[in-house]
Amino acid sequence: MIQNLKEELKKLPDKPGVYIMRDADDTILYVGKAVNLSNRVRSYFRENIGRGPKIDKMVSLVERFEYIVTDSELEALVLENNLIKEHRPKYNTMLMDDKTYPYIKISVNEDFPRITIVRQMKRDKARYFGPFTNSSQVREVMGLLNKLYGLRRCNNMQTTSQAPSSPKIKTDIESSTAGSCLYYHIHQCSAPCINKITKEAYMDNVDKAIDFLSGNYAGVVKELKAKMEAYSENLEFEKAAECRDLIESIKAVTQKQKIESSSLDDKDIIAIAREGEEAVVQVFFVRNGRMIGREHYYMQLGADEETLSEFVKQFYGGTSFIPKTIMLSEEISDIDIVTDFLSGKRGSKVHVLVPKIGQKERLVDLARENAMLVLTKDKNRIQNENKKTLGAVSEIEKLLGLRNISRMEAFDISNTSGFENVASMVVFENGKAKKSDYRKFKIKTVAGPDDYACMRETIYRRFTSRNKRFPDDKPVITLAGEERYLVDIPEKPLILMDGGRGQVNIALEVIDELGINVPVAGMVKDDNHRTRGIYYNNVEQPIDTTSEGFKLITRIQDEAHRFAITYHRSLRRKDQVKSVLDDIPGVGPARRLAIMKAFASIDEVKDASISELIEKAGLPNNAAEAIYNFFRNKS
Repeated sequence: MIQNLKEELKKLPDKPGVYIMRDADDTILYVGKAVNLSNRVRSYFRENIGRGPKIDKMVSLVERFEYIVTDSELEALVLENNLIKEHRPKYNTMLMDDKTYPYIKISVNEDFPRITIVRQMKRDKARYFGPFTNSSQVREVMGLLNKLYGLRRCNNMQTTSQAPSSPKIKTDIESSTAGSCLYYHIHQCSAPCINKITKEAYMDNVDKAIDFLSGNYAGVVKELKAKMEAYSENLEFEKAAECRDLIESIKAVTQKQKIESSSLDDKDIIAIAREGEEAVVQVFFVRNGRMIGREHYYMQLGADEETLSEFVKQFYGGTSFIPKTIMLSEEISDIDIVTDFLSGKRGSKVHVLVPKIGQKERLVDLARENAMLVLTKDKNRIQNENKKTLGAVSEIEKLLGLRNISRMEAFDISNTSGFENVASMVVFENGKAKKSDYRKFKIKTVAGPDDYACMRETIYRRFTSRNKRFPDDKPVITLAGEERYLVDIPEKPLILMDGGRGQVNIALEVIDELGINVPVAGMVKDDNHRTRGIYYNNVEQPIDTTSEGFKLITRIQDEAHRFAITYHRSLRRKDQVKSVLDDIPGVGPARRLAIMKAFASIDEVKDASISELIEKAGLPNNAAEAIYNFFRNKS
């Protein structure tokens, strides 16, 4: 063991806290919590204690560690969870799915409560129902509630505690259609904003909607059946049919709630299935005694001792709703501290149970059986996916002699003879495209077809910003008349250029000038414009063209090219259409935008008939005729 590491171990306090393991590149390998930091961290560096190959591998990479002392184990758990989510260390067991689920919210804290779909619960005195694990199901329920009770959905309004005759609630739609409510006219809202319902009647509908969402459907069905019979007796068959359809919709929604519990509590039932280094966690969501959905989650197993405990902490650390009861398929050693953590988040006592007998055990067994089925069914798919992503990244690491590549950023330039120079940046994390981090650059400093100059500007803009991080920051570069400052780079990415030596050297010059340390490689193409290999450290590295690493590089290069071309085409089309249409009398910004959306190119506009211009772009007759005649006279 490195002598400095031995000395640091001696300094560890006998207190609770969080420890962070780092490698030679200062990359975080693992984050853990401890009741006693000294005992816990020292245990990693003892020999012959049967830790397992994954922990042994992690320990062999540790160059240093750091720790944060906390007042309690609960504080350590919260801090550990936050650090894992932020840094996603390689050797922590990770929850691979980062999903949020929709809720139906009724804002009972407002004078005229509205109904909306939200993704997060807040402590705002509103009523929340869910979560719904199926987005189509929540839309179906919302549509049904709109037809039954007509609660408003507008969000740009002023509410009042007075009667409906007081100043009206205004919506975006009403501002353009004074004195009307579009939702009211399509029978989706009772329109308190235009005095179509009294406050008392509206609040009665709110109570009925809450009752419906709480699972009490019998009263609604009974009421609808009575209305249907009355309409039939009065020969109002159309209204009777509407009632019949609503009853069928209610049945369709309620039939999806197949499992019922003798207890009306909200609960989650969680079971895990493992095979080798793979695991699947199955969760059943039970609300008001009915199972509203289920979901499974893949776990990337790390050096953690308890996968299920890690899942519970990460899953509920990232969700806003925590049920009163959580049932687990197996014991976890830190159940008391996890219970305190969940109770603190919920604001009331949470019961974490491991059922042994009765109906609760049968539900847990059912969840475990489902988890094993998913794991077995998807085993080959998971393995193939890992080969294409993490396996491919590992191959690239070995090829380039790098370690811990979790993020790759690829750049490409697109132009037509220097017209509308643009650049793209695509991002892949752990071998998968991360489209939320993609960026487009419209080149500002290059007028002609100079790819090197365009790439130089792009790399400068990638690593700098017009905004200061701190008041005393000094500009590092002036670009297109703007002072720019260095940005934070949370993860050291591998930069991939679309090209060989020339493009790589341009990026290295910029990176050197900015004083940052980021590896740069080039994705080289052959004479037929197909990916040939990778250029790194002034050498084109030989690479097996059948390997997953090569296939990943090809996917990244193709994606960077596609993204750049798509952006360039959109600018070119807009500029072309805009410049021509501006010469036509009667075509202003709104009509020009409608034409640009309806037709892919100026040639399509030229060839369009008057009727096509009217139908596709929604133009009035006089404008369509003006455009049609303009191109005919011009030719």
